[in-house]
Amino acid sequence: MAATPVTPQEAVRPREVARPLPGPDHPAADRPPPRWTAPLTAAALSMAAYCLGLALYGSYPFGPRSRAVNDLGNQFVPFHARLWDLLHGQATGDLFFNWSSGYGVPFLADFVTYLMNPFSLLVGLFPRALADLPVFLVTLLSIGLAGALMTVLLGRLHPGPGTLRALLSVGYALCAWVLNDGAADPMWMWGPVALPLLGIAADWCLRRTRWVAGTLLVALAWAGNFYTAAMATLATGLVLAVRLVTAAGMPPGARLRAAGRAVATALTGIGLAAPVLTVTLRASRAAQPAPPVSYEEPPTVLYQLAQLLPGGHGGVSTPNIFVGMPALLLVAAFPFVRAVPARVRIAWCALALGVAASFVWEPTILLWHGLALPNGSPYRAAFVLSGILVMMSWLALAHRPRAGELAAGGALVALLAWACRDQGGVGPATWILVAGGGTAALAALAAPAVLPAAGSPGRPRTALTAALAGTVLLGSAYTVFSVTAVRGKVTWFRPKITMTRTSLAARAGLAARDDWPRSRTDPGPHEFANNDPLLLGGEGGSYYSSYVPAATARTLRDLGAGWYMRGRHTLSFEDPVGRALMGVSSSLFPAAQHPRSGFVLHRARPAPAPLLTVRRHLPARPRGAQSVFARQERMLGAAVYEVPELTPTAGTAPVRGRGGWLLPPSALPAAAAPLAGPNGAGTTFTARCTPGGTVVWYAPWFWGQVSGLGTRTKGIGRADTTANPVRVLGRVPDDGTVTVRFIGRGSQWLPARPLGCLPPGALDRAVRALRGPVALSAGGHRLAARLPRGSRGHAVLALPAVAGWGCAVDGGPRRAPASFGGLLTVPLPPGATRLTCTYLPPGLRAGLAVSGAAGLAAGAVAVGGQLRGRGRSRRRTTKETRG
Repeated sequence: MAATPVTPQEAVRPREVARPLPGPDHPAADRPPPRWTAPLTAAALSMAAYCLGLALYGSYPFGPRSRAVNDLGNQFVPFHARLWDLLHGQATGDLFFNWSSGYGVPFLADFVTYLMNPFSLLVGLFPRALADLPVFLVTLLSIGLAGALMTVLLGRLHPGPGTLRALLSVGYALCAWVLNDGAADPMWMWGPVALPLLGIAADWCLRRTRWVAGTLLVALAWAGNFYTAAMATLATGLVLAVRLVTAAGMPPGARLRAAGRAVATALTGIGLAAPVLTVTLRASRAAQPAPPVSYEEPPTVLYQLAQLLPGGHGGVSTPNIFVGMPALLLVAAFPFVRAVPARVRIAWCALALGVAASFVWEPTILLWHGLALPNGSPYRAAFVLSGILVMMSWLALAHRPRAGELAAGGALVALLAWACRDQGGVGPATWILVAGGGTAALAALAAPAVLPAAGSPGRPRTALTAALAGTVLLGSAYTVFSVTAVRGKVTWFRPKITMTRTSLAARAGLAARDDWPRSRTDPGPHEFANNDPLLLGGEGGSYYSSYVPAATARTLRDLGAGWYMRGRHTLSFEDPVGRALMGVSSSLFPAAQHPRSGFVLHRARPAPAPLLTVRRHLPARPRGAQSVFARQERMLGAAVYEVPELTPTAGTAPVRGRGGWLLPPSALPAAAAPLAGPNGAGTTFTARCTPGGTVVWYAPWFWGQVSGLGTRTKGIGRADTTANPVRVLGRVPDDGTVTVRFIGRGSQWLPARPLGCLPPGALDRAVRALRGPVALSAGGHRLAARLPRGSRGHAVLALPAVAGWGCAVDGGPRRAPASFGGLLTVPLPPGATRLTCTYLPPGLRAGLAVSGAAGLAAGAVAVGGQLRGRGRSRRRTTKETRG
């Protein structure tokens, strides 16, 4: 039987054997603590320090301050509210499809990306009105689990006292990446958990044991959050390579077998989690492209080195990597610890430097992030370097560094602090932590070097460990406080309102108007959060996700809805025709005078079109460019707009160009523009429409103010990142003259005919002419309709045409529907009576097939191992009987 390979980290010199590290779980103790004591200690200290730091700042949930993270309030609380609805059977839709957002969008990719952290399931144990709290607990418990698992992994790298491993693991659990990047995104917090999980699985491969369990750990890491798990897997492979290269006395064949075992473990584990990957890959390919991103110049080397010092948050984007003063001191001392073989020190230092350099070189940035530059910080993989630094710090401490070696590390840290004194991330908190916390930590770490090797009394060891634990707890808490305080001053990180009395009242108001699926109740443009329909209920157009289907974004904008982030965040319709097309019977709008503290529920007048309409004929798409008003009329099947010619009458003279108007910069600055008269800043146009009609304006890329007919609205368009929706301007006066003024910020471009007029009764007559179903049901990922007698032609659904739908007429074969102006349409044979449509996420079947194959492979290995074990037991029993 092959011997278990021994790594250099496990080979301890006689000096280390004779003088083991002191601590409360010293091998000489009468009752060594259980194995779970150290991991629990790391978890408890990490979570306690995090909570203490937030409490000192007064941040949620310990004080009146808003949480100092933007995305937590704006995106992830609504997703967790949606999860609450799913767990309690109150959701409009299921895991496959979300009827609430974007007027109907796929949901499984959102679920596996944003809600697969196992701690997210805690939301079901709380009242829905307290969804903020379990979202906070996802971050908190992930911090604790990351610290606990890192404690276990450090013990696999090299044996040593569990308490000291736990104290170093606190620095990993509360590293700079967690405080600056991960805490704002609960799903990313599975990354610091995944790294030690994968490290433990790799260690089992190195020791040739627990292969099946290793594949399950890999699957767990990838299922919890595949994005950060991919980064952790790459980092784990690099760490394993270093351990294999530096392994003492390990034959080349054994190294290759261990590497092959690790590759098989990774592939099988990832295969078990394959549906997560196949579904999100297909959803990502079908998603609206993100705004273009380019990697600018990397931060200076000195600025990057300053990020090793705790307590700060600079204004320049850079990898966040600090791990606390004890770990930093030990990392600095690591090159000088002679008890660690030179080749090991060289390999680990090269690994750390190489990983750090890879974070700021564009080709390797792409490698860390799945071959795509992130829309945001390009340093989302920085937590893996924090993990590597903590591993190095433990290897230094486990080899019991001498006082002189620690002093050299302390001098190196002091030199680093002095060299980085003028860098943006270095502030008063940094000096307090480096001078105060660093001195205390250095003293506590150096004390074991001067204590007797054996027979030392227990009380000094306990006091020493307690002092180091206190230093770690207080230093970590102060780091949390200081980083949170700096981030709290940044406007971008201040969240919008989420769970408040106003939002709860809005939810109740929408529920009272619920008429689904006969019509939609739309949370509208109030924007309590970036995903209002998930937070408040209803069936609106707002949707913010990395997986917004391009078909959805383009369809809604073409029909007059707005968007942000180049379509990654869609908005609801605000005009009567758009709402009628999508079957919106009630909409939530902000109160005119108090847009952030109140709301108004508007009931549609006239009643909207049915969600499913039967059309005998579908008008062909005209050639050439169409206005938004023409596109809406085509979808409605009737002409309802007057689109008047504009005549400039006052203000700055515009320039008539091909297809539109160029408005020169206003004569007055933007701040003074609202005070300008009709002949002041801006350009005034006049037009003629039928008296009593409704006037709307549409200029998707206009930034400025639009006023007229007694109202004033604001445009925030920016081609092609932010698009204005079609907005109501007012009522046509009795003389039929419409006067409107555009005050742009800088030069602005308007369509040739930005105004549309709805004559009285025109929309009502068009809607009443549409034929709806006899009965309609929609739930889960299925829609069924009973059609009126004599149906033929096409069934048009007020639902964006995304891939994955299949429809059957009168029990016939399931076929993919077509698209009419971006909405789902199904051909109907003469006399059709029933229509059934179901949605299946693209990529799910392939993922389940791969997952099944991986499960069979893991099962076969498990059964084979059991059979071999029984065979060995029988042979051993036979030999004993014969003996």
